[in-house]
Amino acid sequence: MESLILRRARLLGASAPTDIAMVGGRIVAVGAGLEGSDAVAELDVDGRWVMPGLADSHVHFTQWARHRSRVSVAQARSAAEAATILVGVPHETGAHGDLLVASGFQDALWPEPPTAALLAAERPIVVISHDLHTVWLNDRAAALLATTPGVLREEAAFAAQVALDRLLDVSHGSAATITDALVTRALGAAAARGVTQIRDLELADNPAVWARRAEVERLPMRVDACFYPDHLDAVAARGQVTGDEVPGTDGLVRVGSLKLFADGSLNTRTAWCLDPYPDGTHGYAAHAQADLEALMANARARGFHVALHAIGDHAVRAALDAFQATGARGTIEHAQLVAEDDRHRFAALGIAASVQPEHALDDRDVTDAVWAATADRAFAYAALAEAGAELRLGSDAPVAPLDPWVTIASATERARGDGRDPWRPEQAITRTQALAASVRTAIAPGELADLAILDADPLTCDAATLRAMPVAATVVGGVLTHSAL
Repeated sequence: MESLILRRARLLGASAPTDIAMVGGRIVAVGAGLEGSDAVAELDVDGRWVMPGLADSHVHFTQWARHRSRVSVAQARSAAEAATILVGVPHETGAHGDLLVASGFQDALWPEPPTAALLAAERPIVVISHDLHTVWLNDRAAALLATTPGVLREEAAFAAQVALDRLLDVSHGSAATITDALVTRALGAAAARGVTQIRDLELADNPAVWARRAEVERLPMRVDACFYPDHLDAVAARGQVTGDEVPGTDGLVRVGSLKLFADGSLNTRTAWCLDPYPDGTHGYAAHAQADLEALMANARARGFHVALHAIGDHAVRAALDAFQATGARGTIEHAQLVAEDDRHRFAALGIAASVQPEHALDDRDVTDAVWAATADRAFAYAALAEAGAELRLGSDAPVAPLDPWVTIASATERARGDGRDPWRPEQAITRTQALAASVRTAIAPGELADLAILDADPLTCDAATLRAMPVAATVVGGVLTHSAL
């Protein structure tokens, strides 16, 4: 049984250091001068700040692991500029041989639309948008993926990404080994930022995927493994429901929520809104209301919570209506635009708002351009919190970095320290609120022994230090998963 005592740990807000004893994955005692023994490992953290380990409530982990090594066109300000970057990439730097897969573009403010012709090259090129809701590809890539060249949005874009993943798996032969190596490195990178828990919304049978990974080696963090309607029957057939521990994972993997969509995204102008976009459209509803409610009622009857993607204010209202009508439990994912009359409904229905503060800074210019009439209530985290909504912070990686300190800094500063003024700073939340929305445990006897050990005090450090928070060590279940001590 793993046993560990942290010596001279400084809890946030405490005036004097203390000790933290952990046995069997749980905290068993907190206090100065705890008794040790030869059988118990000790770690002196020398007065460093210790807090509960950090959780990211919305990631697409396999995609993030792959995107970390892909060419980025995030800085391109036009389709032509992005195409110039991509066509000029030497073949040997492509992440997957002759096929070049890139990421990061945002075309909402580009002066011209991206086209297949702009990506004219002798190699297949696939570019996945910043928000994952759009795929831009040339003729050669379209032939490989059995799809249409040019720009694909929403369901067609998701289908192309699934086909791309399958293609890469087949083309490498031992793709599970290659992908899992990327995932292992990505897990290490997340642990190095103090992450002890993720909620994975990868488009896969995630409980099975993470069970297989856990068979190879102990995972360095806890995973809530969510899934989509295509995998619902498989998960149910295993007798699993939301919250169940997945066998063979040392209790580190639990069955998560069923992921559903209520609308599209901001950058594709498909988020479903009460007010029109500049072109007169309102986005789209992913389901008729009756169909959405039927899906959610079925999930509830089978023991599953729902993670419901809703970005526009019309979609958020429809999502809240569906939760109310069905009694389903779960979260609304993103909630980027919420009507004032709907803010209080989160608390009234017990539905958490799973939000990604870095998106507010990524999308500030797009928001001011295409949601001009309603931008004052976009990414309105302070208003949601004031209305009683439970906020859960995340990244939506690879859309934003899987780094809780970037997330927390964006939520509290509404700026990146890049010379631009804070964007709508009245919607910033406090550091105390942001930290509370980024953890799932506490430092107290009986709690999980999941800890982040820091070289700076996140309550008092400057904004630049907060965003780049130095993490000295991370502990999951009483086991060190990262150490820079």
